[in-house]
Amino acid sequence: MIAFQDVSLVYPNGVHALSHIDLTIGRGEFLFLVGSTGQGKSSLLKCVYREVLPVSGEVTVDGRPLSALRRGQVPFLRRKIGVVFQDFKLLHQKTVWENVAYALQVTGAGSRDVLRRVPRTLELVGIAHKSKMFPYELSGGEQQRTAIARALVNNPLILLCDEPTGNLDPETSSEITALLARINTKGTTVVVATHNQAAVDRMRRRVVRMINGRIAHDEERGHYHIGLG
Repeated sequence: MIAFQDVSLVYPNGVHALSHIDLTIGRGEFLFLVGSTGQGKSSLLKCVYREVLPVSGEVTVDGRPLSALRRGQVPFLRRKIGVVFQDFKLLHQKTVWENVAYALQVTGAGSRDVLRRVPRTLELVGIAHKSKMFPYELSGGEQQRTAIARALVNNPLILLCDEPTGNLDPETSSEITALLARINTKGTTVVVATHNQAAVDRMRRRVVRMINGRIAHDEERGHYHIGLG
């Protein structure tokens, strides 16, 4: 589903974010990316949805080399990929329903599709009863569930989560990671960059640790402190 072949990334300011990354993530897999801040986790995710292009190597998503995509093809790639951020990035002037519907509308979905898919997705993430509320009326966990619904409403093949529990209390964090696990059981490939040690250790999924822009350890059923003793 996702493949990195000898990928290196250098930002225009000279920061070397990724160095010779080789990584394959299978269809339907659940993977945690761990490591301290600045080790390359977010940069690796950005390569997948082509926010950035590596200076060398190749990233392939669903069999397509991303370097070969023309600019006009990038939106079609991103329809296959849902992205969830730590700070939610919700539109505060829109309700929960409208936030999720907007993700469909910008892809040209018709009103019938919107009316069918939005309630189904809100039900999946457990906030259908909050559909008429605005983000400022929601708890942090509810805002993150809304962000996840927005990422899921286009039925993506891949869900990328960049510190999805970073601003949440432990109980809510546990609920969000459990939700991501349920989404994964439906066949979606899920990649989570996180500092949430409790979630990683509890779920025992594949864990990849990054250090200085490189993959230091990769374990099938790992712990947060993989490779550290």
